[in-house]
Amino acid sequence: MQKEISNALQVLKDGGLLLYPTDTVWGIGCDATNPEAVKKVFQLKEREDKKALICLVADDRMLSKYVKEIPKVAYDIFEVSEEPITIIYDEAQNLAENLVAEDRSIAIRIPDDDFCFQLLRRFGKPIVSTSANRSHEATPKSYKEITPHILKGVDYIVNLHREKNCSKPSSIIKLSANGRVKIIR
Repeated sequence: MQKEISNALQVLKDGGLLLYPTDTVWGIGCDATNPEAVKKVFQLKEREDKKALICLVADDRMLSKYVKEIPKVAYDIFEVSEEPITIIYDEAQNLAENLVAEDRSIAIRIPDDDFCFQLLRRFGKPIVSTSANRSHEATPKSYKEITPHILKGVDYIVNLHREKNCSKPSSIIKLSANGRVKIIR
């Protein structure tokens, strides 16, 4: 695993795109603070850049660098959630502008996956995590279902967990600073 982390780190530092296993589905990733790298993700997915992407952080300490205020209920959700949950927060900061939604919100997940955790820790910054498909195609449930377009469009494919099947992407909820909670997916 350490070799894969080292290879992935170099790609992230160089502004490249990764194809990597997450705690949910296979993801396309890049440095979430690099606007040129984020632009490459939108191009590869053939996705409008007005649609926001999810990013991953290692823990709540890292999260606090990229969200102006973390609602208290988020910490409760971290503790009780047994399934992967992506939370949309108000007032993103220190991220690539083309990653942040028009309303300044950002979708972030703290993954429960050793590879992702170690990669995030060593990189020290958030990593984009969007499903490994074009925007008009279904989310692949396994590595074998990822199309040649995506496989050829990334700079590095992590050689771990390729046999793993993924049942579904994370749930998504929006937590507003005013205390409102909205279930998105």
